[in-house]
Amino acid sequence: MVNQVHELIARQAALRPDSPALFHRDERWSYARLWQASEKFAAALLCAGVGPGERVATYLPKQPELVVALMGASAAGAVFVPVNPLLKPRQVGYILGDCDVTVLVTSAARLKLLADVLAQCPSLTRVVVVDEQPPAELTLGLGVQAWGEFCGQAASCAPHRRIDVDMAAILYTSGSTGQPKGVVLSHRNIVAGAESVASYLENTEEDRVLAILPLSFDAGFSQLTTMFHVGGSAVLMDYLLPADVLQALERYQVTGLAGVPPIWNQLVGLEWPPAVVENLRYITNTGGAMPTATTRGLVDALPGTKVFLMYGLTEAFRSTYLPPEQVSVRPDSIGKAIPNAEILVINERGEECGPDEPGELVHRGALVAMGYWNAPERTAERFRPLPNRGDELTIPELAVWSGDRVRKDGEGYLYFVSREDEMIKTSGYRVSPTEVEEVIYAAGGVAQVAAFGVPHPMLGQAIVVVVSPAQGADEGELDRRLVQYCRRELPNFMVPQAVLVSRDMPLNQNGKLDRKALANQHTAYFQEGK
Repeated sequence: MVNQVHELIARQAALRPDSPALFHRDERWSYARLWQASEKFAAALLCAGVGPGERVATYLPKQPELVVALMGASAAGAVFVPVNPLLKPRQVGYILGDCDVTVLVTSAARLKLLADVLAQCPSLTRVVVVDEQPPAELTLGLGVQAWGEFCGQAASCAPHRRIDVDMAAILYTSGSTGQPKGVVLSHRNIVAGAESVASYLENTEEDRVLAILPLSFDAGFSQLTTMFHVGGSAVLMDYLLPADVLQALERYQVTGLAGVPPIWNQLVGLEWPPAVVENLRYITNTGGAMPTATTRGLVDALPGTKVFLMYGLTEAFRSTYLPPEQVSVRPDSIGKAIPNAEILVINERGEECGPDEPGELVHRGALVAMGYWNAPERTAERFRPLPNRGDELTIPELAVWSGDRVRKDGEGYLYFVSREDEMIKTSGYRVSPTEVEEVIYAAGGVAQVAAFGVPHPMLGQAIVVVVSPAQGADEGELDRRLVQYCRRELPNFMVPQAVLVSRDMPLNQNGKLDRKALANQHTAYFQEGK
């Protein structure tokens, strides 16, 4: 019986110790090797004094040590925080400070980049670098150790007692107020999610996924947990070029691939090697609606491959999926609830909507997260009791209210209508317009800033920023300078695709910048050949 995340690996190490768990470049990690390494890392954390529920963060590209650190933190009774390796020091420093990280696992090169922001992290006491020996100048007043030294000195220490409803992980996603918000997941959330997703994907120990999505992303982490649940294997790879993906699919004889719309938009037009077409059993899409033309192109290119269209929230891991046999029938649907979840559509009166009546998507069940880290008001807004349905429950059940408007047809299939907030969904990421605006303001030379998303044929949405120049600012160079500043301060997926200069900024009835009006004004910007 698996109750905690690390037990997924421990179970497979007992059942099939020599079977592959991970592939990375030319390395093959068996389940036995992965579990032994995870136990060593857990023991090292315990001997270093890491307490129950303390946060252990990783800031690394995909490599075996990243997985070992995540699973080892779980085995020690700590909480793991995988930080997206694409984030820049500004965002990383905020995350480390926000959740009071005590141990950081990174590389010497990345530690050097973080040198100026670690002052925001008073709780951080130890850094483990995966390099053989960290440079002496990078001690930064912290306990900096090489990976081998840290894991090699550990004695046997009893792990802290934890159960399935305890915190397991914090995944950071963009927040509507500007700073990233930490979604707290329990062991139960993650294990139940692995069981649910693996069941409808029909995963077995014969499956092998190419893990190209970031492990800091809920769907990206699911690439690992679904395989660990069934005893399959994962190939660790950071997404670079579409051709690299096809080469990896062929080299490792991959049977499953998860992607987001921009990735599929790039892959659909390529020539798929015959061996890939033969081996690839299924593909999945999440992180935004996949264009119908892309879906049809993939179905044509991969006639024997099952296509799963999925919808999910970090706050509930996965929510819905469209079965492959329905993809050609209703390609614009987000499907029905995944196993062990119920999806309700609720109107403004708190009642369940009738067929084709738009309402808010509400998710209930074992996958609903514990809330937002250190944000009780945000948690109370998003995690609320279900409306009274005449159930026998005497204690109100908390569900996650998504903020997404959907409708349900007469056969129970769901369709996305719109977002109720102003979050931008680009390249599979949720981006806060406020966070982009704050960086633009920091660049100087602007009086007002509005960031918003507009439709884009490849990205889903593109980030567009409209600014009014400050008095005396050089308008001729302003747009170019702001883009350059954003490229230094923001990860690539948050850099605006366009910066427009305007002295006429619309205001709403509350006197605030009207992002919605600007978005409507520029909605066809990338359909006009710009």
